[in-house]
Amino acid sequence: MSVHLRFAARSDIGAVRRNNQDAGYAGPHLLVMADGMGGAAGGDTASSVTVSMLAALDDIHRAEDLLPLLRDAVTGAHDELVDMAERDRSLKGMGTTCIAILRSGNKLAMVHIGDSRAYLLRGDSLIQVTKDHTLVQYLVDHGQITPEEAENHPKKNVIMRALGDTEGEVELDESVREAVVGDRWLLCSDGLFGVVSNETIAHTMMHYQNLDKCADRLIELALAGGAPDNVTVVLADVLDDRDVTAATAPSTSPVVVGSAASLFHDGASNHLERTAVRSDADEPAAAVKRKWPARVAVIFGLLLLVGGGLFGGWFWTQSQYYVYAADGNVGIYRGVPQSVGPFDLSHLEERSTIRIDDLTDTAQRRLREPVTLSSRADAEQFVAELEERFLKDVTDEPTTEPTTEPASPSEDPTPPTQSGSGSQPGETP
Repeated sequence: MSVHLRFAARSDIGAVRRNNQDAGYAGPHLLVMADGMGGAAGGDTASSVTVSMLAALDDIHRAEDLLPLLRDAVTGAHDELVDMAERDRSLKGMGTTCIAILRSGNKLAMVHIGDSRAYLLRGDSLIQVTKDHTLVQYLVDHGQITPEEAENHPKKNVIMRALGDTEGEVELDESVREAVVGDRWLLCSDGLFGVVSNETIAHTMMHYQNLDKCADRLIELALAGGAPDNVTVVLADVLDDRDVTAATAPSTSPVVVGSAASLFHDGASNHLERTAVRSDADEPAAAVKRKWPARVAVIFGLLLLVGGGLFGGWFWTQSQYYVYAADGNVGIYRGVPQSVGPFDLSHLEERSTIRIDDLTDTAQRRLREPVTLSSRADAEQFVAELEERFLKDVTDEPTTEPTTEPASPSEDPTPPTQSGSGSQPGETP
């Protein structure tokens, strides 16, 4: 029996953080979740570089090659981050968690490091597949504290293992398992499970059959719980090929979210350039001369590839949207909030009538950084929700901000979320 993956991914900056240090990737053969850490742009860089290097694996491979490929890619990302931190002192101490699942046929290989999590929903049971590489988990494993005490432990965000500018070798948890039809996988940052209870996560995954709606709902639950950290979810359903028709066939276009969304193409291009460099210092001159015609052809091919990649990258940017401030109002922008030299990769499409100053403090904090979205419709819906749920009370009387809309009889009921604390400054998210 052959299987397919249907996938979705979402990421949100949350209500407190000033930038998004999470990155996620979902494709037909690969799922990745990375939660960066480090001051300034360090966390953004660590997570986006890791996702970019792993993204090259999203292809058909032999089952026996899955773990070696993942291991090499993750180790390569770690070495790259260490080199970057040595060259740029502002990146000192940056790092990232990483979970990656690579599929070949009905085999799934997974590597994991850090405190992001992989969950498996099988039937009505939600299973936490990964174990956190944290100090409190170590204390739980050795019987020094209980799991209940770990939930509110002051050192709950101290990570024992990570990629990046850290001491020691990369130590991954590795596994290979069957891709079982009907299974639903969730990779997520602690911005979700640190705020939303496992029971609520399980209920949502069971009752939202549409993956996009399920991903959106999980993000909403984290925001309703206060969202003290970035929150990212990567979802995938395992489908039987025999049940897939032309009308129901899952998309094969990868989804990239979070910090990697705008840096993905640049990171992939830079990686291509690095791997194309060779040295002829130790080769005989005659041998080098014979290779020149072939090398000219290779260089020409690379130029075409890079040119096509730039065009494809520009085309991709214009399929993205984000919401951000526009002269004091809420604006919808098309493109990505980046520039290349003097060229901006986005432009204002619509300036709403909503004034930033008229929004609640929570909403204003969210809009301190661009809120990236995957379509114009998503952007318009986000703005509509701001107007409906996050405008200040015009009477200036104290109000309680709604955390989530009550479910109607036709909607899936959702249990209340679990309060939790996010990463503290100086600790890993």
